[in-house]
Amino acid sequence: MRYARSVHYEIKNGKEQEFTKMFETDVLPSLRKQNGFKDGLMLLDGRHALGISVWEDRNSAETYQSSGFPPIVDRLSPVLDAKPRVENYQVGLSTLRA
Repeated sequence: MRYARSVHYEIKNGKEQEFTKMFETDVLPSLRKQNGFKDGLMLLDGRHALGISVWEDRNSAETYQSSGFPPIVDRLSPVLDAKPRVENYQVGLSTLRA
């Protein structure tokens, strides 16, 4: 069963464009290299962002959480006000193609 992660980011004032650029150049390429990664979405509202990633299975998402995500958090830390908050879900319904 597919699995999803949501990551809530609080961006420092004035760092919104830098965050978006870093996400595009650092985070997305890293995600695309991960086994089991299917798709991602970033929602922005001023200084708040919500990243959603969809994974082939729970194991793939958990592997990324433990090994791939910590370096990303370190890289983004200069533009964040707080440590990102991660939530995990089983995907109930999706229009995402396999």
